[in-house]
Amino acid sequence: MKRKLIAATGVAAMVASVAACGSGEGGSDGGSADSITVWLMQGSAPDEWLDELNSAFEEEHDVKVNVEIQEWNGIQERVTTALSEDGTVDVLEVGNTQTPAFADSTGLADLTDIRGDLGYDDWYQSTLATVEFDGALYAAPWYTANRAVIYDKDVWAEAGAEVPTTREEWVEALQLIEDNTEFEPIYMPGQNFYVFAGFVWDEGGDFAVEDGDAWAGALNTPEGRAAMEFYAELQSFSDSPTDNDEASPQQATEVIPQSQVATWIGLPWQAEAAIEALEEAGRDADYGYFPIPGKTADTLGSVFLGGSNLAVAERAGDKELAQEWLKMATSAEWMTRFAEATPMLPNQEAALPETEPGSFVEVMGETAEYGDFFPLAPGWANVEVVPNPIKEMMTAALDGADYESAATTADAEITERINRD
Repeated sequence: MKRKLIAATGVAAMVASVAACGSGEGGSDGGSADSITVWLMQGSAPDEWLDELNSAFEEEHDVKVNVEIQEWNGIQERVTTALSEDGTVDVLEVGNTQTPAFADSTGLADLTDIRGDLGYDDWYQSTLATVEFDGALYAAPWYTANRAVIYDKDVWAEAGAEVPTTREEWVEALQLIEDNTEFEPIYMPGQNFYVFAGFVWDEGGDFAVEDGDAWAGALNTPEGRAAMEFYAELQSFSDSPTDNDEASPQQATEVIPQSQVATWIGLPWQAEAAIEALEEAGRDADYGYFPIPGKTADTLGSVFLGGSNLAVAERAGDKELAQEWLKMATSAEWMTRFAEATPMLPNQEAALPETEPGSFVEVMGETAEYGDFFPLAPGWANVEVVPNPIKEMMTAALDGADYESAATTADAEITERINRD
């Protein structure tokens, strides 16, 4: 079922964050610690915003905030370990699709009693599905982001291609670029399963469905087949190997600057990185942005709403102070400052700053109304670990394997993993 997000807008450029290491003390709820430890992911929080937030919190509460920056690679294992220990971490950033798993493991503190203080009623309704589990609140939404189509305006003009409003028009534009320019019409890695996900949802399908008390893989369906066929049609205009994904090699910094690519699909900070890399290579980068088109002109294509939540560890050194930091960080005031410093969509409409017409973030906000998530099951995180069965299915299908056979194999693996403790 679609979990809609009110269309949103935001601004500007992403700044990577760095901070000091440390650890909270004790293992109580009582507000007696002299420091708290906050785990944030690399690149999530701009330096200036984080420094100002922590300075304000430290002055108000007379404590030290120690921020430890984490890498996404291997984060599930590190968080699992930290949540099983007393006082290792107080507040932590968790991916929105990872939150149910950590809540189910009893590693996250129940925040239901303070949801009013956290501003629950002001959050975008679609984000609630990622922060609630079994009727209780276990995190506060922080930010979201989604993909859009990035295109070289000069190449499109040379080809006589116009910004499409439907899938059919999109394919027609790519054909014009192939016929009338020397550019690769679109860079489409064979394993970009985030883009593939949108096509699955457009068809009315999903990756797994509830089956009694368990879950079952659901790609071997007419909807899954139709999504794969459209993905393959787009991928036929690309020179990418079928076993590449958007991160291997990094499309923004390793592929685009070294290639003649007219169109690609990415996130806002990837567009910024590609522009910078092209300029360093002595090339112009006059990009435009448009939403992934839908099947008809009256609806945009579905997109995966990636993003993060902020949670309090059940075994935090000081749960009370951790909750106070969470309240401040996700408040309208501090989320407004956050949105002014990043290309992310904040957790509430009140935090949205003005943005330039035609900017990536304006397009991203427009598209966000059509956002969706992978199955919000505790075991979904097991599905995405390497080797990812969805990516393997995509490569097999693109290489000519029978879709039913490839999807049956993927469904069996999804079913086994998603039901794993």
